Amino acid sequence: MKKLYPQYQDAVAFYSVSVDPSETIEELEAYRQQQGYPWPVATAGPRMLADLNVRVQSTKLAFGRDGVIVYRDGYGKGDDATWLRVFDELAKP
Repeated sequence: MKKLYPQYQDAVAFYSVSVDPSETIEELEAYRQQQGYPWPVATAGPRMLADLNVRVQSTKLAFGRDGVIVYRDGYGKGDDATWLRVFDELAKP
C-alpha cells in the first residue's frame, strides 16, 4: 500500500482505522510514524464493526464516493494488483 499511495494520494482518501478500544490515537499515530505510513489513522466508533459487518481481523474496505463498499477483503488479501484496480476505479472523475 505504501508503494501505491503517492500515485493516488490526491484522488483517494486513505485511512487506517483501529477497532481495538484499548489503543489510543496517540499510540496509533506513533505506530504510523514508526512504520512510515503517510496516511492518517483513526479509531472506530462503537458500532463500526457491526455496521460494516466486519468479522475478520485486518479487514480492508474501499468505499466509493457514494459511501457504498466497492471492495472488501480480509487478512492477507489485497495484493498491489488488486489495489491498483480498486484505486483506478475510485480515482475516476
